[in-house]
Amino acid sequence: MTYHGAVKVGGPPDVRELAHLMITKIAVGPFENNAYLLRCRATDEQLLIDAAAQAPVLLESVGEQLATVVTTHQHHDHWGALADVVSTTGARTAAGRIDAPGIPVPTDVLLDDGDVLRVGQVELRVRHLVGHTPGAIVLVYDDPQGHPHVFTGDCLFPGGVGNTQKDPARFASLFRDVKEKIFDVLPDETWVYPGHGNDTTLGAERPHLDEWRERGW
Repeated sequence: MTYHGAVKVGGPPDVRELAHLMITKIAVGPFENNAYLLRCRATDEQLLIDAAAQAPVLLESVGEQLATVVTTHQHHDHWGALADVVSTTGARTAAGRIDAPGIPVPTDVLLDDGDVLRVGQVELRVRHLVGHTPGAIVLVYDDPQGHPHVFTGDCLFPGGVGNTQKDPARFASLFRDVKEKIFDVLPDETWVYPGHGNDTTLGAERPHLDEWRERGW
């Protein structure tokens, strides 16, 4: 089956099989959040990105081997099921250092820009992007046998960067970080997995960067 990334709350997950990593995308909760379960194919170790809501739905996909839950940022719709998932699985928690105090479940691993987070034998590079929240992070998997994959939380979506509450300074910061840390260093083939809605690629979004800068959101 071909991965498409168009999932709906109450519907089935979508699964992408890479050479070293399996990615399961699940839509949960009233804000239609995306949660991503990453499984190292060599070790079966798993990492969950954003335990957003509906713990039973997430746990059905997780099974027994969840090692880590990463929260991309401090907004409540991205950690609503975190306490239940962690208490059930014993997984460690990870989040950006600056946003961690805003997450009501204690953070075991504080992440900074450039850190490497591992799931089994797979490495994920942490990038800190400022604007949607002060301490939001995205995770970059540079597939050695394919193109990069970026899990962007609410920092980048099809059609623009994340919500900065019409604050010009916050928008300028997020736009700059997204451009310099994502678009300027990764190729067009890079697949983008956002915190809500459908996926995209950097190639699909790159032609619109000037438009985003001009409109200010």
